[in-house]
Amino acid sequence: MTAGAATGSADSGAGSRSGILPAQAIAALARTGGIRTESPFAADQIQPASIDLRLGGTAYRVRTSFLPGAGRTVQACVDRLALHRIDLRPGAVLETGCVYIAELQEGLALPTDLAAAANPKSSTGRIDVFTRVITDRGEAFDQVEPGYDGPLYAEISPRTFPVLVRTGSRLSQIRFRRGAPRLGEAELGLLHARSALVDVANPSLQGGVAVSVDLSGFDGLIGYRAKRHTGLVDVDAPGRHRAAEFWEPLAADGSGSLILDPGQFYILASKEAVQVPPDHAAEMVPFDPLVGEFRVHYAGFFDPGFGYAGAGGAGARAVLEVRSRDVPFLLEDGQIVGRLVYERMLDVPETLYGTGAGSNYQAQGLKLSKHFVL
Repeated sequence: MTAGAATGSADSGAGSRSGILPAQAIAALARTGGIRTESPFAADQIQPASIDLRLGGTAYRVRTSFLPGAGRTVQACVDRLALHRIDLRPGAVLETGCVYIAELQEGLALPTDLAAAANPKSSTGRIDVFTRVITDRGEAFDQVEPGYDGPLYAEISPRTFPVLVRTGSRLSQIRFRRGAPRLGEAELGLLHARSALVDVANPSLQGGVAVSVDLSGFDGLIGYRAKRHTGLVDVDAPGRHRAAEFWEPLAADGSGSLILDPGQFYILASKEAVQVPPDHAAEMVPFDPLVGEFRVHYAGFFDPGFGYAGAGGAGARAVLEVRSRDVPFLLEDGQIVGRLVYERMLDVPETLYGTGAGSNYQAQGLKLSKHFVL
């Protein structure tokens, strides 16, 4: 990667305020060397409150997932655990049930007042590709410590569909954070009163805004269940795959319920319309396992402007990527399945979600990933 270093703050005008960096501050961070890259950014790579991360030229199939821990690099762990090396430049198939470590084109040289967090992109989560970002000496997935200077890697594990990827494919995104901008329950209440975060008069706000599942039906459907033994999903080919070859539609039967089969992957949608005001960002946090043995929403970032009427998003639902764990589990209409935490932005992004070319899911209802056509 090209050498570079950041000095001082990524947003000197913001002083010591806490918040999430908007697109214009991310671009400034890159110009000052805080983000290093092997090739120039794509035109749509910087999102309103995050930047997409691109696969580099090499991936490795490894025996097991891992964290390097203090004092070790990712490459040192890969050297010990790799089964074989894969050249991504011509394209490569990543098989289900396998774990891969891929170099990313972007690296970081963060100032000491700036941390980062990563998540799968929405389209990645909706095709059930589990991916996490790892740093040298990292002790937690998807977390980058303040002042980190080094490369980034992606752990990739397709769960349902084999996928075709290549150098430049974007599976993950990263968000930059100064301080502790997450809103507490009282602050969430004030923000909801100012700009309704969900279309519910008195939502549960403990630990974030409660989001429930809609099993009443969208034009006769409550969701989709992924098929087994399908063809490849090319992650860089939106609109090129027939949904019927990969998904089984789930018809609304009037029961308002759905039994999740262990190991199956479902696309469902929230009952609430969700809004992220322009001066905030949101994230779906993992659901409490004490009230349900299932996981919701691999891809957790919601950009400023998602569901915002001023950006054409009124009525947008949160699409839920759901997987049951070890036992069948009964979901019922209106059951809480996740929570949205909100964080302050350092500044309003110059372009909101929904007003740019890369906004694929504004004003969405029940929607599969951009790869599929019905």
